[in-house]
Amino acid sequence: MNDARVADTPHVVVEDLVFRRGRKVVFDGLSLTVPRHSVTTVMGPSGTGKTTLLRLIGGQLRPESGRIWVDGEEVARLSTRRLYALRKRMGMLFQTGALLTDMNVFENVAFPLREHTDLPEELIRNLVLMKLEAVGLRAARDLSPAELSGGMARRVALARAIALDPDMILYDEPFAGLDPITMGQIVTLIRRTNQTLGLTSVLVTHDVAEAMEISDHVVLIAEGRVMDAGTAEQVRAGASEWSEQFLDGRPDGPVPFHYPGDSYRDDLMRDRESKNG
Repeated sequence: MNDARVADTPHVVVEDLVFRRGRKVVFDGLSLTVPRHSVTTVMGPSGTGKTTLLRLIGGQLRPESGRIWVDGEEVARLSTRRLYALRKRMGMLFQTGALLTDMNVFENVAFPLREHTDLPEELIRNLVLMKLEAVGLRAARDLSPAELSGGMARRVALARAIALDPDMILYDEPFAGLDPITMGQIVTLIRRTNQTLGLTSVLVTHDVAEAMEISDHVVLIAEGRVMDAGTAEQVRAGASEWSEQFLDGRPDGPVPFHYPGDSYRDDLMRDRESKNG
């Protein structure tokens, strides 16, 4: 396949995905695409399976039915060797950063290079400093993870995620727990990294304002399926009633404030009747 045709194909395709945890249905026929060289954000309320979707894309979990293709390869059908090869082309930024606590900043970023390449130490040093410079933390290379703020840890984790020059990065709640300045730094880094390196980025989050600002493509999921998808402008313009409630943060609507059950009046009357007799 030539480069032009590759550029026109989605980087990730999810088709009729069904996944359960015990008796709970997480995805029920979920289908979506992630355009290549884009920032795609998957949003939805807590508990809708956003992180689970990343694990399915990375092959850590297998679907009950349906298919997931990453860069033209069906993830669930890959051998262990080919799955590991595919994962080397993916970077991952975890919500907490997940830095190795017994290594300093430099060694954390160097870790994937030492594990997966035979590069000489001099070249590894140059690459690590280059990645840390890209996230603004070259001078922090000797600090331990315990000495980093939450935002700094997230930036080091991003440097580690791009250490092997992946084709795609998966971000799990990259804005969680950050102050406004740090959040702005992370938003800028994600956008700049994606453009500079020609990556495909997949974010899962429920931070609406940041996601709508940064994304080329937005997917809203709930109840095991896609509720709306498109550019931020398209989703805003043609949003369903559910999506409007989610995007505007309304406390009541298609997602009710009250847990489903009998009416309050019926509950009170039933209690009164039982006391009387």
